[in-house]
Amino acid sequence: MNASPQFSIASPALYQQVAERLRTRIYAHELPPGGWIDEQALALEYGISRTPLREALKVLASEGLVTLKPRRGCYVTELSEVDLDEIFPVMALLEGRCAAEATQKATDADLNRLSAIHEELEAHAKKGDVDRFFETNHDFHAALQLLAGNRWLSQLIDDTRKMLKLTRRDSLRVEGRLKQSLAEHRSILKAIRRRDANEAARQMHDHLLSGRAALAKLHAP
Repeated sequence: MNASPQFSIASPALYQQVAERLRTRIYAHELPPGGWIDEQALALEYGISRTPLREALKVLASEGLVTLKPRRGCYVTELSEVDLDEIFPVMALLEGRCAAEATQKATDADLNRLSAIHEELEAHAKKGDVDRFFETNHDFHAALQLLAGNRWLSQLIDDTRKMLKLTRRDSLRVEGRLKQSLAEHRSILKAIRRRDANEAARQMHDHLLSGRAALAKLHAP
């Protein structure tokens, strides 16, 4: 028997699919920071009308990833140095708290899974594969969020991370930063394994601020 229409699960709305595609391109800098978004060209490329495209851009604007300017169009958000100085300390506090709560709740099996993710980081760093390191780094932080199990904290981190993803991959391209980031992850994992929640929080907090310092070097005149 076929399911009644009122109980069927709808596929994601077209504008949501478009928003996800654009989000991916923004993070990959295919749509560069500060760049103007050509709505007509994108609508033609995706084979859609301007309506779902504009709805998608409204979603991205609500996330802070694009800026809608009256009579001028839509632009990819470009974070200033002031923005970064304000966002990174907030993220450091949030992720530090997350590391502390994860440390308090992690089982031995959880620690083994974190260690496995860290081994991937070690392998990517050894190869100098920045992109894979970045992706696995995200997996490590996401695993800590899951272990912390604090939905309010997780929501705040996710919202803030959407903005930082505009720049954080860049910091790993600073000379020596990949090696430094790996060492910081080792310290975080070591503190978690010792069940030292305060130290895990401190190490994670400092790790985020180190990322900001690396970006400052990258953007230095």
